[in-house]
Amino acid sequence: MSEKEYTTISDIAGPLLVVDGVEGAKYEELVEVNVPGEKGPRFGKVLDTAKGRAVVQMFDSTAGMTAENTRVRFKGETLKLGVSEDMLGRVFNGAGEVADGGPAIVPEQRRDIGGEPINPYSREFPNDFIQTGIGSIDVMNTLVRGQKLPIFSGAGLPHARLAAQIARQASVKDGGEFAIVFATLGVSFEEAEYFRREFEEAGALERSVLFINTAADPVVERISTPRMALTTAEYLAFEKGKHVLVILTDLTNYCEALREVSAARKEVPGRRGYPGYLYTDLSTLYERAGSVKGKQGTITQIPILTMPDDDKTHPVPDLTGYITEGQFVVSRELYRKGVFPPVDVQGSLSRLWSAGVGEGKTRADHKNLKDQLFASYATGREVRELAVVLGEASLDDSDRAHLKFAEAFEKEFVGQGEYENRSVEESLDIGWELLKLLPRNTLKRVKPAEIDQYMGAEAPEKEENGDQVSVPEVEAGAPKSKA
Repeated sequence: MSEKEYTTISDIAGPLLVVDGVEGAKYEELVEVNVPGEKGPRFGKVLDTAKGRAVVQMFDSTAGMTAENTRVRFKGETLKLGVSEDMLGRVFNGAGEVADGGPAIVPEQRRDIGGEPINPYSREFPNDFIQTGIGSIDVMNTLVRGQKLPIFSGAGLPHARLAAQIARQASVKDGGEFAIVFATLGVSFEEAEYFRREFEEAGALERSVLFINTAADPVVERISTPRMALTTAEYLAFEKGKHVLVILTDLTNYCEALREVSAARKEVPGRRGYPGYLYTDLSTLYERAGSVKGKQGTITQIPILTMPDDDKTHPVPDLTGYITEGQFVVSRELYRKGVFPPVDVQGSLSRLWSAGVGEGKTRADHKNLKDQLFASYATGREVRELAVVLGEASLDDSDRAHLKFAEAFEKEFVGQGEYENRSVEESLDIGWELLKLLPRNTLKRVKPAEIDQYMGAEAPEKEENGDQVSVPEVEAGAPKSKA
């Protein structure tokens, strides 16, 4: 369509312009806004249109605009991002502009940031393992290629450090090309600089694309930033055949931006003031993960969100849980104990974990060992609660063994160094070492042959003359793997 210029602005409300007498405007259409005295135009997009009236959502501030001096031009196309393989190793702002002082990217394609829907028939079920180097994730809640698995955290918890560690260490075991697309949404300057520095110092920047949106940037830019990140990921995955891990932090800030725009539009609010279409909007982000038949590359998502007051029923984690395939939960209790990364393995869930483990993917004993560690840890936590009420003197030997196991499990298995990159085999071996703390007759979820193979003669046996159990001591520090 030919570009038309309008001066018929009837209202300016926050980041929104209301333009009357508009013909042929389309949803998501790019809009150029010119203000007298400014060197260049500002930009926005069409948010709504009906009966000749268009609501324009500005990417920049509306400061200095008046209904009398502002000219609006509808461009006849949607917002597009120029993508290229040269984006790897570069840093961009939330608007997709180069922010590392380097030269501009020469795009190979220009792609709509809204993405293209994947035909459900063309989707492939995720079934390949991604190694994060974090034992509590790789063993207990395995990340599978093409999965969307969020991290639920809380204010003050180290989710930023956890995200940076995953980004530094993540890899695929079959030797495929791997890339990271990392986007920050409404973070502080300090946090943005932390991510940039971590990527550079670890040498992970060369395989990564960073999009940095800070709290000082326009609110509306926050809404487009994750879509730019996902558009880049789709290009690298489906055009260049790479396995791409997309990390978005913090989705709560994104939802707050949606709420602000919704309030400016004077919409009837939904739960806790969030717009009624929050579920639909989030699904347009999360459902862009997956793998496609005939395409070598995959897109895996780890969105990170902070739960206000650690409330899982808050609309953002609640709706996220409906769309995604499980969650990692960052535990405040473990964090207070000094455990890092403080991943609550009991509260966490990866619904697709079983598809990515086993012989040929991780190791043949993975499934059974995971089930046994989970059951034993759950028993140990129950015993811990019982000991608080009744005292440790009331516990029998088996209970004491499970209590000792729970403490060792949190310290030696869940806890690891911030820069410690464990292979999945190392994590599995540590799990078997910890099971030596328990009576052999309580290990009902692993096969006797597996016990003999990985624990050998050191496995404790229940004595014939009573309930006495021989429990080996665990040395301080991480247990050593068996050769």
